[in-house]
Amino acid sequence: MSDSGIKLRGVNLGSWLVLEKWMVPSLFEGLQATDETTWCAEMGPRAAERLRAHWDSFITREDFCWIAEHGLDAVRIPVGHWIFGPDYPYHPKYGEQRHPFVSGGIEVLDRAMEWAAECGLRVVLDLHAAPGCQNGFDNGGIKDVCEWHTRPEYRAHSLTVLERLAERYRAHPALHAIEVLNEPRWDVPTEYIKAYYLDAYARIRRHCPAERVAVIFHDGFRSFREFLGFMQPPAFRNVIFDIHRYQCFERGDIDADIHDHLRKAAGEWKDEADAIITELGLPTVCGEWSLGLDLKVVSLWAEGPFNHALEKMDGFQQDVASRGYAAAQLLTFEKYQGWFFWSYRTETTPAWSLRSCVERGWLPSSFS
Repeated sequence: MSDSGIKLRGVNLGSWLVLEKWMVPSLFEGLQATDETTWCAEMGPRAAERLRAHWDSFITREDFCWIAEHGLDAVRIPVGHWIFGPDYPYHPKYGEQRHPFVSGGIEVLDRAMEWAAECGLRVVLDLHAAPGCQNGFDNGGIKDVCEWHTRPEYRAHSLTVLERLAERYRAHPALHAIEVLNEPRWDVPTEYIKAYYLDAYARIRRHCPAERVAVIFHDGFRSFREFLGFMQPPAFRNVIFDIHRYQCFERGDIDADIHDHLRKAAGEWKDEADAIITELGLPTVCGEWSLGLDLKVVSLWAEGPFNHALEKMDGFQQDVASRGYAAAQLLTFEKYQGWFFWSYRTETTPAWSLRSCVERGWLPSSFS
């Protein structure tokens, strides 16, 4: 049962059903690939066995149990537009393979939904990678390509995937919400995004009533004020606005010291939260945030110089700084309807792994 008034404290299950190279570099060793599209194309017939082994091991039922046992109540699961297998639109990055993506992801998602129900967790299904890529990021499926909004078949397929997810899980007790598109880039026209969001809402509502399932839309890296008056009740019900907040991608943040980061989290972001809550008229979640401050470990495209906020600290100081940065963010994001840490697990850096952050004492041991 879904209700937009339910408080969500959750975690993303990133790089499970949509690969991100920086999170699972072991899968990309010896390859030129930078994202799941080019990984599948380069791996060819070897892809299926390797990726299915990853699906079976990277996130397990034990992880769902651990999440619930530590007081979290929700998971956000990124999926790619290929989740149902063929047929999906062709892109030149596929090379000579018409359908390069490994099939079987939908059965993994079925399993995840059952685990969530068994553990009492709510699930947000997130269309994280759209055909043609909506942002040019590796997590959008095709790095350095942002063409989702340029071809009608890309838009049409995205809507079809959303409707199929809604139809498949409409009666599932774990389904809390469907997020219609992750992080469309700032230069995708606002009116195009809004029209897509409206169509996505209608397609999902064919199968999932507002009493049961929320529809979530992302801010598209633009001011929330561009969405004032958009998708308001009573015409639209159980709609949630999603923002993502990080402090490691812009030059000013990269050069900031820990005190600047704390001020931004507890000051600027708190003021922003108050404004959104006062003006927007929609419940809001922070769908992604982390303790990451070092762009070097997460970015395939970044160039220095880097002035990492923690690199001149000893271990004790780094622990104190990490706990403080976590607390400052949590105090702000608790003002919203909920939040989802990015992510549950990585191979690379504990600041982006909720489980590692809890085990190191940077995040609370219980969120209930």
